[in-house]
Amino acid sequence: MARVKGAMMSRKRRKKILKLASGYWGSKSKHFRVANQAVMKSLSYAYTGRKLKKRDFRSLWITRISAACKLNGMNYSTFMHGLKQAGVEINRKMLSEMAISDPGAFTRLTELAKQA
Repeated sequence: MARVKGAMMSRKRRKKILKLASGYWGSKSKHFRVANQAVMKSLSYAYTGRKLKKRDFRSLWITRISAACKLNGMNYSTFMHGLKQAGVEINRKMLSEMAISDPGAFTRLTELAKQA
């Protein structure tokens, strides 16, 4: 029987890693072993970054809502509690957009939250 060495799959695997590592500095883009380590590290950073992005944006929205609430003589926690009591279900992303682009509507929401 013929001997199977798997050169084609090995080359394919190496080319895939080196393609992901293209643009890295120095031997990280040339040598497979170093490139493999760099790619594995960068993929783990990318995974973590996708989770952190959600956290960062949520904190940004909360900061914007809080600033808009202070302009209307209210703090963030009482505003959110008032909205929940009034049965208004708007997410923080839309509330922050409303605070920036439509301050009048946001003021009406703060009034609604105060009444509740």
